[in-house]
Amino acid sequence: MTEIDRVRLQSALEEERATYAVRSPRSRELYEEADHLFGRVPMTWMNKWAGGYPLYLATAHGNRITDVDGNEYIDFALGDTGAMAGHSPEATVKAVHQRIGVEGGITTMMPSADAEWVAADLTRRFGLPLWSFALTATDANRWALRLARMVTGRPKVAAFSDCYHGSVDETFVQMGADGETVIRRGNVGAPSPIDQTTRAVEFNDLDSVERALAHGDVAVLITEPALTNIGIVLPEPGFLEGVTELCRKHGTLLLIDETHTISAGPGGCTRAWGLEPDFFVIGKSIGGGIPSGAYGITERIAEMVKEHPDADLIDVGGVGGTLAGNVLSTAAMRATLGEVLTDAAFEHMISLATRFTEGVVATLEEYDVPWSISQLGARAEYRFARPAPRTGTESAHAEDEHLDEYLHLFMANRGVLMTPFHNMALMCPTTAATDVDLHTTLFAEAVRRLVA
Repeated sequence: MTEIDRVRLQSALEEERATYAVRSPRSRELYEEADHLFGRVPMTWMNKWAGGYPLYLATAHGNRITDVDGNEYIDFALGDTGAMAGHSPEATVKAVHQRIGVEGGITTMMPSADAEWVAADLTRRFGLPLWSFALTATDANRWALRLARMVTGRPKVAAFSDCYHGSVDETFVQMGADGETVIRRGNVGAPSPIDQTTRAVEFNDLDSVERALAHGDVAVLITEPALTNIGIVLPEPGFLEGVTELCRKHGTLLLIDETHTISAGPGGCTRAWGLEPDFFVIGKSIGGGIPSGAYGITERIAEMVKEHPDADLIDVGGVGGTLAGNVLSTAAMRATLGEVLTDAAFEHMISLATRFTEGVVATLEEYDVPWSISQLGARAEYRFARPAPRTGTESAHAEDEHLDEYLHLFMANRGVLMTPFHNMALMCPTTAATDVDLHTTLFAEAVRRLVA
């Protein structure tokens, strides 16, 4: 394998930083003038954009973004899945305008007929019969975990090392060197020692799952079908089936979070791979950019909740929020699911992600660099390890801050945006083959400059 010349990398990185600064002076001015924002940005994670400051948005349509300096970009980040339907898809915009302008009402504490339509479509896609709405997948996960603890009478959650389920306290975990549960590095202000609420398990390691569940105190195991926020870590054959069997064996409920992995197809991995969760969570993409989230439950879980003597979901049960399920969100979800993220759209998106993956593989093989790429439907991501990591821990060890910044800046300086948190590319209904081919050309050039 060809090793990356770190001296050459540092020189190339400095060159890209300089180019970025020349291309985006107005973005830099706005960032430096933001004296009333914590971290100078609306959310501190926006500082993860490469180059020392984020690009500031002017317009976004389909898979194109223009910044305040007039630079146009092909967008493969797509709001880290939030804009998987594309930016401001026509059907969603029309539905939102109808709801706000013609029909009126955004938050009334009343339902509309759209909610039942959306719930029925989620059942069609993912199989679970009963649904409730949130504004984010984080909240949907949080509420589902509460319900799971209530109906089982068990205090703990199991979560995979280096997983990501939004800002849910119980899921910021890693497995320690001796198999112990430890707080994930960098977590802020945890309310209690993490091993009091959670047992950490390792993805693609059924023995670790068995050990955690055998204690008999785990209410629910929460997982994505494939890890996606630590690179894409795909399940090995039989792993998810084994997880389901172990959950059933030990009386632990199973929560599948497909907020990112819906990229696998119209029904996510749950339909594609025949998964059978007790709880299901989805968010981000289903509202076309309007804040939306949902969790589904089986009839069995619904009966357990109904029969529980202390359940108070109508008033102060800790599940729900004033804005959750508002009529603007449900209108957006109905339009996005019904007219944008269709079966035909996924077929197009997945074919382009395959084209993207093949282009990256060709470069990795040509230059024999020790990297890999993994694809999950309409999503693909390269990682600085070969072979591709098989656990969250392995994937975390493959991080390389300087390579990350170099590749992000190299792409951005030539009109291509990758997801700032990692090297993920997502396709949307308006992504074109020419967009993918431009990335293929640029990726090959970026690698060549490091090794040739």
